[in-house]
Amino acid sequence: MSANPDFTYLPPMSPYLDIIYQDDDIVVINKGSGILSVPGRLPEHQDCLQNRIQRVLPTATIVHRLDMATSGIMIMALNKPAHVVISRQFEQRKTQKSYLARVFGSVAQDAGSVDLPLICDWPNRPKQKVDHENGKQSLTHYRVLSRSDSTDEHASTLLELTPVTGRSHQLRVHMLALGHPILGDRLYAPEPALTMRNRLQLHALQLSLFHPSTEQAISFNAPCPFI
Repeated sequence: MSANPDFTYLPPMSPYLDIIYQDDDIVVINKGSGILSVPGRLPEHQDCLQNRIQRVLPTATIVHRLDMATSGIMIMALNKPAHVVISRQFEQRKTQKSYLARVFGSVAQDAGSVDLPLICDWPNRPKQKVDHENGKQSLTHYRVLSRSDSTDEHASTLLELTPVTGRSHQLRVHMLALGHPILGDRLYAPEPALTMRNRLQLHALQLSLFHPSTEQAISFNAPCPFI
């Protein structure tokens, strides 16, 4: 059973690749909305960021992912030692990530946190859901950046989201649980939040970590396309 029976995969072709940094150990990409991070199971889902990068940099390997509909910063390792070091930083939560999201409605609090355990909603996969008994602990901090002037069903709020954990669809499900689904979210947003924008309004704005060779703190930013 598919949560997206009418889905047609049309990954963006321009820009084909947006590499914002590269050295001997890492490559940093600004991922477009609408392209998979890694290949899907079906033949028509083989075009993805990993395969595009590997045509240019054959040794590149994925150390983390962004949802297909999410845009923004992704980092890939260019050799095995770098892959091990960066993967460990993600596992030990030594990386810092921040996202921008435009959500439905006017968020009342200027800042807060969503601490709700998540698990795969198996009959409706790839959807995730809150599960207090079996879910994995998941924590997201949020901060209001601006609220729209509208007070009706077209009201929206621009948030900075800082995930502490890195669960699948964490930000999307946490915002839904908060009562403010992310605009344009085909998996989770009900009407009219779904149709207010033609793409998921979620962007990986910044990623900070330690360089796998120099151990120096490094940070990368990708401008948000929807603000």
